[in-house]
Amino acid sequence: MSAAMYKPYMQPVTKAAPDIIVPDSHVAPWMRLLFRLIGRLYLRGFIGGAAIGLRHESHLIESFRRALKHESRCIAAFLHPNGAEPHILGWFTLFRLKKFARKAGVVYTVQPHLRFVYAYEVLRWGGALARFILPRMGAMPVYHAKLDSHSMESIYKALIDGPYPVALAPEGQVSYFSDRIPHLEQGATRIGFTAAERLEKSGTPVEILPVSVQYYFDSRGKKAMEKLLRKIERYLGGCEKEGELVTRLLLCRERILEKNEERYGIQADQKADTFAERVDALIETCIARTEKILDVTRHGAVFSRMYYLRQICWDRIFIAGKASLDGMARLDRSIADLTAGEAWYASRHLELVDFVWYLRNAPVPTASSPLYQQVEYVQNLWDFANRTMGGIFKTRKLIHPYKVSINAAPPINLTGYLTDYRTNRKETVQKVMDELEKRFLDIAGDREKEN
Repeated sequence: MSAAMYKPYMQPVTKAAPDIIVPDSHVAPWMRLLFRLIGRLYLRGFIGGAAIGLRHESHLIESFRRALKHESRCIAAFLHPNGAEPHILGWFTLFRLKKFARKAGVVYTVQPHLRFVYAYEVLRWGGALARFILPRMGAMPVYHAKLDSHSMESIYKALIDGPYPVALAPEGQVSYFSDRIPHLEQGATRIGFTAAERLEKSGTPVEILPVSVQYYFDSRGKKAMEKLLRKIERYLGGCEKEGELVTRLLLCRERILEKNEERYGIQADQKADTFAERVDALIETCIARTEKILDVTRHGAVFSRMYYLRQICWDRIFIAGKASLDGMARLDRSIADLTAGEAWYASRHLELVDFVWYLRNAPVPTASSPLYQQVEYVQNLWDFANRTMGGIFKTRKLIHPYKVSINAAPPINLTGYLTDYRTNRKETVQKVMDELEKRFLDIAGDREKEN
């Protein structure tokens, strides 16, 4: 390919931008009409024309009934494996849940709705449409690595006042695999306990409803998977396009990892024995490279370091404060633009960390594995290559399912844990986290029985 024909996979940021300001979160009734008109069309980009159904419907229907009648307050804690879950849950709740409830003999006197909690960075990479819709649908932004009392109080107020359940992903972000739970954060549980304490005198219980969205694929999905795998092999060059599925997947995975090790200067004699150990070394190298570019050092676990560094990058690209960038002196503006570009390049290393941490211990499927596991792994192999090329979640590729199932487990009553919570907060939070994980795994276990 000639230099003239080459186009970079991701266009770099070349200018700093003013900070993004959106209205305070509120539920605008007219937005429901707009969402009805565009919501299903928008969903097609994630799931095509897949039918959306509900399993174990009593848990979800009854939790909504109690919440909408102010008999309880509800946190809908949903697993977030591929990015489409908030859109699916939001659309289904608004336009299908009432019908399912009626079939089950439950009549909602209030239109069901969910108020989502999302990472503030979505406003930055999600574009103008997300900035317009999210606050007007009652969604509430929160920072991963920065204190924001205003956002937190908005979440508490929405949860305590109701009537709608508050929905958030306890994994903290997209987790890429639907039947594995490698990382749960305590935010949902801690928010729930704070609300339970504030509501204790009123006698209104607070519950966490575990929700999982699962995707089913047919022969069309299998063909799309093969097409995507061949595309990965073309991008890598020199990979076999025939043979056992597991052999092809392992070869592609190894080739992408080797390219990253070459890029980051990890020598052959420095490489660990297992894939997971090699990925751990890659992650540490990526974070160290980012810290060097940004001239900061952060200690702690991978996620806290990644969130902290990512926040710095965003804040250097989107300049906060009242001063207008246009009013800056030419020299100051040029420096701001250069700093933004530097932060953009630094964040490419973090995008790789964001994804590859989840891939490190994921088992490689075989031809006899359930089709959804094969599809997920091929999607994630593409994402491994995607992040290696400087891509982001937005340039991830999803194979459309033929069916989507929303599943819920029995809710966890946090108010019932308050006595223990006051005695030993850390231990009680962990006990609830363990129970939440168990209920998610029970949902996954039900799916395994189908295959």
